[in-house]
Formats: sequence, structure tokens, C-alpha cells
Amino acid sequence: MSLSLRHLTVFLLVALAASACGTAPPPAPQRWVGPAPETVVAEIRAVGKAAPDELDVQPLRDPMVEDLRVQAVAAERARRPADAAAALDKALSISPDDPALLQERAEVAVLQQDLARAETLARRAFDIGAKVGPLCRRHWATIRQRIAFDLRVLDEQVADKPLKGEKLDAWTQAKVRLAQEGAEAEQAQAACTLTGPPRY
Repeated sequence: MSLSLRHLTVFLLVALAASACGTAPPPAPQRWVGPAPETVVAEIRAVGKAAPDELDVQPLRDPMVEDLRVQAVAAERARRPADAAAALDKALSISPDDPALLQERAEVAVLQQDLARAETLARRAFDIGAKVGPLCRRHWATIRQRIAFDLRVLDEQVADKPLKGEKLDAWTQAKVRLAQEGAEAEQAQAACTLTGPPRY
């Protein structure tokens, strides 16, 4: 009897240890720096407004996808970004290659203060979507917001305590890299807008 109890105890300890190893807690989210996420999303969407003479094609969608998009909009207006994200994730499970859906999900990721995911979604949307037009500008505006956020984080690192030596070198390299990324993203966003032929 005691042998069985000992075996049971060892088994439980091993199971608990394995369970602890397999379910490490998720990393803590990075502290938000800068304008409110709602303001950032409003700026992204403002960039994506079509000009009067600009073609903005809206694809035909599955009615279920459209219903989920409507649910996501309602959840966002009610300040429930997690519900909006869940609705759009369901929509993407039906239409995974819809650039507009991917962009909408990227903007909800911004509301959830997850700019890394927002950038990943926006880049995927750009890769599979049209390379011009309002939606294209929203992709790159999202990417630029991630870069701007990272720059603000860097600036905050030296606000109170100046860096020296290797830390300063690493900080400077990161700043230069982000500035270059920002310039490239700005050019890509500008390239999304087609200019008409000159009129004589």
C-alpha cells in the first residue's frame, strides 16, 4: 500500500512539473507610450480615405463574413476590442486572404496595444492585396505607427538616465535603423497613391 502511495506521489509531482514547464506565463505587455490607441487608429483610417477621383474597389463578401465585420464594428464602438478581435478572427477563418479583413484586424490589434501583431497583419495584407489605393495606405500607416511607437520607447529610455558606452552605441544603432525603416515606410505609403496623367 505504501509503495502504491509513493508511486502516486511521484507521478503527481512529475505531472505538476511537466505542466509548469508547458504553460509558462505569457510575457508582460509593453507599456503604451504616446497617443491613445483610439487616436492612432483614427489617424490610420484618415490616411485611408479615398480621394474624390480615386478608385476604391470593395469586394463582394460572404454574408457570414459581412455579419462578423458588422459585429466587430459594433464591439469596437462599445469599446470591447477583444470582442471585435474575436469576430474578425472568425471572419478570417472563413476568408483568410481578404486584405481588408486583415487590415481591420490589424487596427483592432492597435486598439489592443499589440503593435507587433498589427504590423504583421498589415504587411501580410499588403503582400496579398493591391499595391495602390486607400487600403494600401492604411497598411503602411499601420506599419509607420509601429515604428513611431518604437522610436518613442527609445526616447523614453534616455529621458531620465543618459546612456553610455555600449548601451549608447546600441541605442544609437536602433534609432538609426528605425529612422531608416520609417523613411522607407513613408515612401511606400506615398507610392500607394496613383497620380493621374498631366493635363495640358
